[in-house]
Amino acid sequence: MTNVIPVEQDAGRLVVLEQIEQRVLWLSTAIIDHANRVRANPTGLKVGGHQASCASMTTLMTTLFFEHLRAGDRVSVKPHASPVLHAINYLLGDLDESYLTTLRSFGGLQSYPSRSKDPDTVDYSTGSVGIGATAPIWGALSRRYVNSHLGGAGSGRQYSLVGDAELDEGAVWEAILDPMVGELGEVVWIVDLNRQSLDRVVPNIGATRLQGMFEAAGWQVLTVKYGRLLHELFERPGGNDLRRRIDEMANPEYQRLLRCTPAQLRERLPDTPVLTELVATLDDDTLHAAVRNLGGHDLRAVGDVLGAIDDARPTVIFAYTVKGRGLASEGHPQNHSSLLSAEQIADLAQSSGMSLDAPWQRFPADSEAGEACAAAAERLRRDQMSPTSVGELPVDIGRTPSGTATTQAALGRALLDLTRSSPEAAKRVVTLCPDVSSSTNLGGWVNKVGVWSPDERRNWFEDDPETILHWREKPTGQHLELGIAEGNLVGLLGELGATWSRWGQPLLPIGVLYDPFVERALEPWSYGIYAGGQSILVGTPSGVSLAPEGGAHQSITTPSVGLEQPGCVTYEPAFAIDTEWTLFASLARLGRPDGSSAYLRLSTRPVDQTLAAVPTDAAARERRRRQVVAGAYPIRRSLEQAPAVTIAVMGAVLPEAIGAAERLESLGTAVDVVCVTSPGLLFDAVLARSGRSARSAHTDTWVLDTAFPARRAAPLVTVLDGHPHTLAFLAGINSVRATHLGVTRFGQSGDLESVYRHHGLDSDAIVAAALDLL
Repeated sequence: MTNVIPVEQDAGRLVVLEQIEQRVLWLSTAIIDHANRVRANPTGLKVGGHQASCASMTTLMTTLFFEHLRAGDRVSVKPHASPVLHAINYLLGDLDESYLTTLRSFGGLQSYPSRSKDPDTVDYSTGSVGIGATAPIWGALSRRYVNSHLGGAGSGRQYSLVGDAELDEGAVWEAILDPMVGELGEVVWIVDLNRQSLDRVVPNIGATRLQGMFEAAGWQVLTVKYGRLLHELFERPGGNDLRRRIDEMANPEYQRLLRCTPAQLRERLPDTPVLTELVATLDDDTLHAAVRNLGGHDLRAVGDVLGAIDDARPTVIFAYTVKGRGLASEGHPQNHSSLLSAEQIADLAQSSGMSLDAPWQRFPADSEAGEACAAAAERLRRDQMSPTSVGELPVDIGRTPSGTATTQAALGRALLDLTRSSPEAAKRVVTLCPDVSSSTNLGGWVNKVGVWSPDERRNWFEDDPETILHWREKPTGQHLELGIAEGNLVGLLGELGATWSRWGQPLLPIGVLYDPFVERALEPWSYGIYAGGQSILVGTPSGVSLAPEGGAHQSITTPSVGLEQPGCVTYEPAFAIDTEWTLFASLARLGRPDGSSAYLRLSTRPVDQTLAAVPTDAAARERRRRQVVAGAYPIRRSLEQAPAVTIAVMGAVLPEAIGAAERLESLGTAVDVVCVTSPGLLFDAVLARSGRSARSAHTDTWVLDTAFPARRAAPLVTVLDGHPHTLAFLAGINSVRATHLGVTRFGQSGDLESVYRHHGLDSDAIVAAALDLL
């Protein structure tokens, strides 16, 4: 038997919901107004805020939060609607009144929703370029992965509240088109289709085209276009003409109607005699209301479409709205960041039943609206999560590599070693690639742990003796392969790295991609770190050491990008043993409240591992390991008391530095060689030693005294396969003269020797630079 809500009960429910909707509109508008007009602003600089963008979302968010949302659901709120989220959280008792006056002030409510900085519940940090819109997709995948491996992540929908202009972003379509996304029935996008961008009314939003694109990707497409009043008018004589007229109307023309008086509407709207007759039957108030009676502002229509979601596949809802709905700036083409005047805010207070003297009133607890808010708060209450331990991680497997090896291959070997030495911790490792597993040396790891899939799938090449990489897809797999879209990779990486704070189940996520494309992935990865996602990004192969590949595939600026990225420790190891030690140290920083991410820049250049001169004594070996993890270690000391010159080298060009040192020694010049593994940690140590703020409150400064002791201060040559300014600050440790070698031009195809000579990275260039300093 179908439950049918009596008409009277439904009408009463809508009356209460309308009261909450109006209060949300007032609070969100007043929060912005206070920040710009009321709060003291000695500098006179614009504070900003988006009252119109908030107003277009109030109906959608009121219906979602106060009627449909459940505790297990998660919501990504479009950036400019953050005051709406704070207003709702305030009514739910999740935000103290004192914060309502702090929008965009230091330590107050953030300009855009922030998981890490806002004081109330924010499920996803959102910002520009579609990052927040796509985050719930990766959140859904992360929750499924946690449940299949560890359990405890529960269930629930993943909502994205998206501005229609965000659909211009390429990151959105990269995510939608990934093959795994079509299976995520818990994903729901609600598009605020207000047809305005920052500067203008969008000439042709192409809603039909967008709907077709989602349908082609396998999504359920729902539309809520018209409200109850318009649907009623469509049933009257002339109603078909009214629907046709609005449907065919260009966006700018429709927006202009929103600014018209009733008399102007009677002149502009009709285009047939029968429509003229229909308009003539409407009084001014009804005509004015009908033009703006879009479905995204009809509580019943929004509720109905939310109730029609099919959880078997992802869903997108196109909700037609008016930007600035209910405000004096309603529908104005330049209302994006406009602010209501003092008179207009007073009018809004009066129409909302509020007082400018007491603008932050909640509903009385015994009122119907107050009871509805309390019921929603109880329904949405979540248990507090405390992250569990990842298990004991090794710091040193104990093997000393010999022969020649690459740091890229060492990554795969270290992961396999981890499965044997620390199986419990290894179970939490999850690797990701954008279709480059084999070419980044992850094949052995993939063969060992399998590929993650919600369901087990047959490997049709299992009996093919020539198949080396075995693609075994199963729910227990620990490798995820995405399409060739780096933004998707790091978007998922960030969400996998946030499971410790979402569901108390930390993962150890490692994303591997070609280093030249790290910069393309940097923005969404950085945003994931900002939102609390802790992960390891591995860039490999890197630099002009990838000589035959040419300039397009040779990274130059990535070493300094890693140095500058907040919340991240960067390593560029020279040897296999350094890779192992820095990887394990990076894994140990993941999945905890005081944790951080890491970026490892690896190479495909084979290097003689005996050059590492790893100490055989256990205590001396541990001392070397600590130096490697801290950022630098002396790999060669001159036999004299003090060197004439020091060479500080990072990564794959270490053999050239050692060769140059040997030649200089043969010329009678004493040389120290220092192997730098993390310029970022060294720079933090420099800041900490000078009493300035470093990225970490626990930065050690002893590494500077070990790697660059003052008693051995000498003119300095720095060299790396990357931009030379990355290591230029090292000269300031002991205030010495310096020359900095690196790559400042686009790469070029060729053999390694020729390419190094071209960029001045060969032993000749290092020797010449040292002699010039002397």
